[in-house]
Amino acid sequence: MQEQAERPGRGRDMLNGAAVLSGQLGKTIQRLRKAYNLSLSELAEQSGVAKSIISQIERNETNPTLATIWRLSQALDVSIERVLAANDEEPFIEKSSRADTPILVSEDGKVRLAIIGWVKTIEWLQWYEVSADPGGVLDSDPHQRGSVESLSVSEGCFEVEIGGVVQRARAGETLRYRCDRQHAVRCTGDVPGRATMVVIMKAAVME
Repeated sequence: MQEQAERPGRGRDMLNGAAVLSGQLGKTIQRLRKAYNLSLSELAEQSGVAKSIISQIERNETNPTLATIWRLSQALDVSIERVLAANDEEPFIEKSSRADTPILVSEDGKVRLAIIGWVKTIEWLQWYEVSADPGGVLDSDPHQRGSVESLSVSEGCFEVEIGGVVQRARAGETLRYRCDRQHAVRCTGDVPGRATMVVIMKAAVME
């Protein structure tokens, strides 16, 4: 979860987590690439993603990182916009099943983040469904300066620690905090926790 320069998923939990993606992503990449008459080599050149990696993604033989997804979405951005604008009078409704939702797992294996945000907004807005076992810790490195994270608890109890300051929230409560410094989210108490996490990247710098 971070800005373009540092790439999403920079936190240690993200680096150790596995993004479980279904074949839908590969099918979408392939459909858009062919619709705009791009060869694998051309998409590789435009995105900076190796041709072999793109081929594996299209064949659902690899689980791409968020950084790779971001590069491909940027390379195909114009194509996506043209597809959505093909008929402005038609409503746009996109559905993702639970099986199609990427999952990130913390280093201790006790916190899971389902990526329910749209891949096209990764550079500036990310949101996740958080589920955690008691004692689970999501330890993250700093994001881009000025970034803000919001954690809305629906079940259980969580605490956030930043710079030695700890604040807790229970069901129905929300914590908002700068995430441009080392920070940790913990599931406290004896029951599992659930929350929605929203990360606003490139927020106004707060002195």
